Formats: sequence, structure tokens, C-alpha cells
Amino acid sequence: MNPAISSFIAVSILVPLEICLVSANADQDPPPATLELTGVVRDFKERTVQGGHPDFERQPDGGFKHYSGNVEEQLGEDGRPVYTGLGYYVRRQWKDSSGKPICWSVYDKSLGDQRGRKGGADNGGIQSAITFDQWYRDVPGVNMSKPLNLTFNRQNDGSYVFDDKTDPNYSQLGGFFPIDDELFGNPGGNPDHNFHFTFELHTEFTYDANQDNHFKFTGDDDVWVFVDGRLVIDIGGVHPAVNQTIDLDRLGLVDGETYALDFFFAERHRTQSNFRIVTNLLLETSRVPPMTAAYD
Repeated sequence: MNPAISSFIAVSILVPLEICLVSANADQDPPPATLELTGVVRDFKERTVQGGHPDFERQPDGGFKHYSGNVEEQLGEDGRPVYTGLGYYVRRQWKDSSGKPICWSVYDKSLGDQRGRKGGADNGGIQSAITFDQWYRDVPGVNMSKPLNLTFNRQNDGSYVFDDKTDPNYSQLGGFFPIDDELFGNPGGNPDHNFHFTFELHTEFTYDANQDNHFKFTGDDDVWVFVDGRLVIDIGGVHPAVNQTIDLDRLGLVDGETYALDFFFAERHRTQSNFRIVTNLLLETSRVPPMTAAYD
């Protein structure tokens, strides 16, 4: 074949192919620089003052430690955790094959996970199912609520991070204090912050089986995370900062399907409030629970 004809055919084939590849990439939207999520924060008075809640500023019987097992493995019908009171002190956390702390509920020996160790029975400083049910529900005379927005910033590795130590709204406060001088106000003392509140966040994401899918929380005090209604992070109790990670690829999720991720947090004790989330999930707020008017 004439060399000139061969060159023409090669160019004719390669150029359209290159154009198609560029066009396909052009159709993909770049990942957002930030994720904006909205939840509900509820303020409580500590138990030692008039109208105070018995679970706030309360030391668990076993001391200030990490407790697990005090909520059911499945969310309740109204999409909130269900108290069991069957908790225990976590003497040693369960870990995955790389040594990352994981929830007891996702432990899988076949994946190389390391078994944790339970300590004595303890409800983690929660008085009863009745008092716990007030944590994530508006109750006149018991709590006050308002919406709370969190901004997650995309990192160079593609993950999204909210960290009270770097967020401009919190870095100067010395911790995660979203309602200082608001709602019931600061209880006084040193440091002077509003230390007694909960935070409830409902999100959803589309599962992508072609990427690593993870969600990690580091902080204090209580934190429970559910994916598709299943408990995947359990950091109950009143304690210093503790972390757990959930690798969603171990949950049997279906590629391309949309799932709920529900997050529940409580700050119950003075001295510090730490809050850090790292995830590569493209989370979106799925719903914001109705909030009643502020209560006197």
C-alpha cells in the first residue's frame, strides 16, 4: 500500500478516537470544591440546674470512657437511634486488617479484622430510654433547637473534611461549639462555652463501587452513624476524642444505588468538644427534621 495512503488512514482513525475520548471526559462534571450539609442542633441544660437534663454533665458509672452497645443495630421506625441500655466499656476497639478502629457491628474475621475486647456493663451515663429519646427530638421545656450548616472542604486526595480545628467558624473557639451564647446560652465556668447539645444529620449518597468508600469520625462525646439503617459507627459515652472508620465496601451495597447515611452526635461534658469527619462520599442533605419554635 502507498505509504501516504497508510498515513492518511491512521490519522483518520486516531483523530476521531481522540475527539471521542475528550468529549467523554468533558461530559463529566468536576467534583464540587465543598459539600454543604444541614442538620439540627438541640441545646440542653446540665442536670445540676433547674430544668436540667439528667444525661448532661453526668459521669458514667464506669468513668469517662468509650462505651458501645447502648443503641440497637437498626434505626427506629422514625429514623432515630433506639436505646437498649445493654452497653459496655470498650476495653480495646475492634480493628480492620490495617489497624483502623471499626465498629463491633461490622467485624468480619474473614477480612482480617482484629477482635476487640469488652469491659464491664455500663449504659454510658444515660439514665433511661425516656431521657435518651429526648436527645434527638424537640421537647418543650427540655431542649431548644435550630438548624446547623456544616461545610466540608475537598482535599487533594479527593476526600471531604469538616474539622473544628481548621474550620473558620470554630478554629478560634478552641473546639466544636456551634451554639455559644445561643438558645439556653452558656452555663458559665471556664472555659465559657455551651457544652450541652446534640446534633442530628440526615444525608444520602450514591454508592460507587469503583472507588474507595469510607467515612471516619474523630471526636467526643457520643456518636452513632447508620448506613442504610444499619449501625456502622458506635462511639458512645463521655470520653476524650475517639475515632472509628467505616469502609462501606464491606456492607454489600449495590453500585449506582442511593443510600441513607444518618449521623447522631452529643456533647455532654465540659472541658473540650472535638469534631472531625473525613469522607469521600458525595453526601447530600436528604431531610432536615422539623423544628418547633424556641422554648422558654
